[in-house]
Amino acid sequence: MTKVTLQDIKDARETIKDIVKKTDVLESVKLSAMTGANVFYKCENLQKTGSFKVRGACNKIASLTEQEKANGVIASSAGNHAQGVALGAKMSGIKATIVMPATAPLAKVTATKGYGAEVVLNGLVYDDAYAKAVEIQKETGATFLHPFNDKQVIAGQGTMALEIFEQLDNKVDTILCPIGGGGIIAGVAVAAKALNPNVKIVGVQTANIPSMKESVANGQVTTAFKDTTIADGIAVKTPGDMTFEIIKELVDEVIVVEEAEIAQGMLYLMENQKVVAEGSGAVTTAALLSKKYAPKAGENVVCIISGGNVDVNTLYRVIGTALAKEGRRFTFNTVVQDKPGGLAELTKVISENNGNILSANLSRLAIGGALGKQSAEIVLETFSNEHIEQITKAVKEAGFEISEM
Repeated sequence: MTKVTLQDIKDARETIKDIVKKTDVLESVKLSAMTGANVFYKCENLQKTGSFKVRGACNKIASLTEQEKANGVIASSAGNHAQGVALGAKMSGIKATIVMPATAPLAKVTATKGYGAEVVLNGLVYDDAYAKAVEIQKETGATFLHPFNDKQVIAGQGTMALEIFEQLDNKVDTILCPIGGGGIIAGVAVAAKALNPNVKIVGVQTANIPSMKESVANGQVTTAFKDTTIADGIAVKTPGDMTFEIIKELVDEVIVVEEAEIAQGMLYLMENQKVVAEGSGAVTTAALLSKKYAPKAGENVVCIISGGNVDVNTLYRVIGTALAKEGRRFTFNTVVQDKPGGLAELTKVISENNGNILSANLSRLAIGGALGKQSAEIVLETFSNEHIEQITKAVKEAGFEISEM
C-alpha cells in the first residue's frame, strides 16, 4: 500500500500554494456555549470552486507527465472533485471530461461546465459515475484522476490540516471530518497525527450510505448503500482501499448522522454562523447538534465544512425538513364543514394559540368521500415542539380530528 507522509503533504502545500486559498477558521460562539467545548469551523466552503476538492485535484494534475496531460484527463465525481479537476485542467491547458451522477445538484453540473469541462451524467451515486468513467477512459486513453483513492489527492487534501494547526497555534484536541470515499479524512489524519499524535480524528458519514463505518467494523472495504442522501458529496457506496488503510490506522471513531439531522445542521449554519454549507459540509455540525459526538468541557473541536455547493432548490427542501424537525413548521390534515365559515372555526383556534398559517389547501373530495365536508391540509409556522402540542390539543378539543403529514 502506498504510504502518505507528512512530507508528502508539505510538498503538496508548496505545489498548490499559488492556486488554493488558506481558508478561514471561525469560532462558533453558540455551538461552544451549547456543548461546553471550544468549537471552530474550517471553512472550505469558501475555497476556490466552493470545496476542499481543488486541493487534491490540483496537486494530482501537477504530478502528471507531459504525455498524460496530452491525453487529457477524466474523472468521476459527485460534483466537487469535478470542479476541482475542471479548474486544474483549465489552468494547465488540458482537456477534461467529468462523469457525474444524474442526481448531482444542477449548481455543481453548471459550475463544472463553466470551467470548460465536458460533463457526462450517469447513474444515482458516485459509484455509477465511476463505472462509466472507467468505460470512457478505456475508449479514449485519457488519464484517470481518482477523487480519493490516490496518494497525491490525499496529500493535497491533508494541506488543510497544516493550516488548521497554524491558525489555532497547535491547540487542537479533536477534528470532526466528513467521510465519503475517505480522501479528506485520510489526508487530514496523516497530517494531524504527525503534528500531534494525541489529536482525536472523528469521521462523520450519512446513515444512508455508511460505507466507511461498516468497512471499519468489518475490518475490510465494504460496500454499503441504504438510500440516496442530501449529502451528495459523500454519497460513496464503496470507499477506497488506500483511504481505508489510513483510516483504520489513524481515525479514532466513525459516527453516522441521519438525513433530518444533516438538514438541521445546514439550517443551523445558515442561521447562527451565516455560512451556507452543502449536506456533506454540514455533517460535522449535525454530529454535535445530535450529540452523536459529545465533546468534553473546554475541548478544542474543529468542524470541517467541506463545501458549500448546494443547489438552491435542494436548499429550499432542506430548510423545510429542518424546520419541521425543530418544531418550527407543522403540517397536518383535518376535516372541516363544507359551509360558510367552516374553515374559520379551525383558523380561529389556531390563531388563538399563536400559530401562523403558511398555507391552507381545501378539497371537496373529503376523507371517506363524505358529503358536506372538506379535507384541509394546513401548514403552520410554530415556535417549538411544545407549541405544536399546544395547538394540536386545542384543535382536537374544538372537535377536529388531526392526522399529521
